[in-house]
Amino acid sequence: MNLNGAELMIRFLEFAGVEIVSGIPGGASLPIYDALYESKIRHILARHEQGAGFIAGGMARANGKPGVCFASSGPGVTNLITAVADAKMDSIPLIVITGQVPVSMIGTDAFQEIDTFSLSVPITKRSYLVKKIEDLIQILPQAWKTAIEGRPGPVWIDVPKDVASAKIDWDISREK
Repeated sequence: MNLNGAELMIRFLEFAGVEIVSGIPGGASLPIYDALYESKIRHILARHEQGAGFIAGGMARANGKPGVCFASSGPGVTNLITAVADAKMDSIPLIVITGQVPVSMIGTDAFQEIDTFSLSVPITKRSYLVKKIEDLIQILPQAWKTAIEGRPGPVWIDVPKDVASAKIDWDISREK
């Protein structure tokens, strides 16, 4: 099945049983929202990214499965930090997926570019900066497993816009 990176992420979340996500769309995360539009996953549009993080945390507390939230790059990332730090301190499993500038623009001080990886490492169990669409196939199940194994906590996946838009041939039914 020929999917782009964003569609692959949404298909994985569906496969994992995610029914509701929270977040705020922005330029770098638009491919994710385009893929979400075709999904049965319900989206709660928060008024602030911090709220999106706390909504996801509340859902995780209520149902025991990782909560999922989306945000865009730059201020979307920095606005999520408090909610994610709270999730780490309170052992709440979260999957945080943020958009990022294209890979070629990382480290160039591009509009709304921020070093999400460095900011998120101290407040998560694991943080990923996805540089190739092929890496998503391993990162998504690893992130889910990491969020729930041992002491639960947040995992951050930062996805550049070009990776979210890139195409790959993949079928989740072949995965374990």
